[in-house]
Amino acid sequence: MKKIFKSISYILIFSWSFVSCDGYLDPEIMSELTIDEVTSEYNYVRGQVASIYDDIKSGFLPISGAMLASASDEAEHTLGTNSIQNFNRGSWNQFQNPDNVWNDYFQSIRKINRFLVSSDNVNLDYLKDNPDQQEVYKTYMGNINRWKYEVRFLRAYFYFELIKRYGGVPIITELYSLNDSFENIPRNSLADCIKFVTDECDAVTSVLPANYDAADLGRVTKVAALALKSRILLYAASELYNNASWAGGFPNPELITLNGDRQKRWKDAANAAKEAIDLAESNGYYLSSNYSSVFGNNTHTNKEVILFRREGTSNSFEKANISIGFDLGNSGTTPTQNLVDAYEMTDGSKFDWNNLEHATNPYANRDPRLYMTIVTNNSFFKGRTMETWYGGQDGLPIAHATRTGYYLKKYVNADLNLVTNQTSTHSWVIFRLAELYLNYAEALNEAEPGNSDIKMYVDKVRKRTSVNLPELPIGLSQLQMRERIYNERRVELAFEDHRLWDARRWMLASSDFSVPARGVQITNIAENQFDYNVVNIESRTFLPKMNFYPIPQNEIYINKALIQNPLW
Repeated sequence: MKKIFKSISYILIFSWSFVSCDGYLDPEIMSELTIDEVTSEYNYVRGQVASIYDDIKSGFLPISGAMLASASDEAEHTLGTNSIQNFNRGSWNQFQNPDNVWNDYFQSIRKINRFLVSSDNVNLDYLKDNPDQQEVYKTYMGNINRWKYEVRFLRAYFYFELIKRYGGVPIITELYSLNDSFENIPRNSLADCIKFVTDECDAVTSVLPANYDAADLGRVTKVAALALKSRILLYAASELYNNASWAGGFPNPELITLNGDRQKRWKDAANAAKEAIDLAESNGYYLSSNYSSVFGNNTHTNKEVILFRREGTSNSFEKANISIGFDLGNSGTTPTQNLVDAYEMTDGSKFDWNNLEHATNPYANRDPRLYMTIVTNNSFFKGRTMETWYGGQDGLPIAHATRTGYYLKKYVNADLNLVTNQTSTHSWVIFRLAELYLNYAEALNEAEPGNSDIKMYVDKVRKRTSVNLPELPIGLSQLQMRERIYNERRVELAFEDHRLWDARRWMLASSDFSVPARGVQITNIAENQFDYNVVNIESRTFLPKMNFYPIPQNEIYINKALIQNPLW
């Protein structure tokens, strides 16, 4: 823990950690500044807030160029040596974790705590005392006050990211000095951590605006705060957070499970989701008619998107994931047959390989989200027909071609010319309205089975114009509705960093992530005629202890009060 909080000097922290497009935190400049200057000058303080926002992680290429989807049954990464494969082999632990974010998030939390302590030090007397600058003074004061609540939200969000990985973690809201000892800071209970996040969401909701002008898009809103509250309360009510039977008699269950009335937790989750939905819709958020547009060049202005992380202009995601059959493509994160089979037929029935009509033409008459998420054989992509069949220009035995028979389409800008190094902006979706609808439906199905809102809000997602699937049948049992909601989340939120955590919180990961990753072997038997055979492409391992990440062992060496998660 010491390395989370201690640094050689504040100057080093500021000069190395902060990045700002405005140039206010240029390392060469920062190395010459005193702490008083950094914390009292408005533009430097604004740069600190920008730096904290920059700590939000996107899910585009977080693990050595791989998406976290490749650590679940959503995808397989084509590069066998990529560190993401350690998840699938079961060869990760407290000494080596490809997704080791513990230190990153605690460093960000320390930056926020420092900002909250120092933000009142900003010197605006030169404006306050100038009659001609009163409007500027009011604007600056308003911004500083709002920034405090923005970063408090970000601290709560970073804590949520830690909680979903580790369970209860140390809650630290004060700024420790360089002389403090960090060798005896225990983990807070899971209940304490969840309450901290929800309380912070409530606190910032009372201050933050519901919308911003175009110049400030991407900043935290009160809608985002309620979306985070909805998500963490849904997790809190889920099976993993209420059942420690898998943990082998772990002597500290309060770190990984909750006590008390679980049914009330479902009601709280449903109420939080509905509150977020109502606030969003009353402030101009709505489901996009075009599913694909949510993940395109204009994600940041899409009215379904509640919070996003906007990346700079690049083509790295395209180079990483476009088929090896295109110049500079590397195949990367390739969807599995496990996921493809989850997409329904257009009549709402399940796809079935034992149905000859389905098996002969497996991509005909499917849920349109399949075509907007995944590149399939013989589909049109980047100006030509895709050939993922054996011997085709996108298929095996070409080195690094997809082994699943599929390529990723969601978030990929197919219009970029990689040869000429054409680039575009990319925005990673963190919260969007469709998730809130599904959060509400899931929680309400557990709290009040049969409530008409359950079906209505799932149908809203299914009936958007570009998808237009049939409404769910009337009269589904609670179990049947649960299964439909689970599947709806799987396809609607594919490749948005939900499946990895949904399967865990439902306690389905031990089964779903332990079966082999499947692909399809395609033979070209005649022009536009293919034979499809499902094949296992990779054996996978998921043990019960993997429901939560292990605390990094080096942190336990430093902080003796940290208790390791069960079975690690």
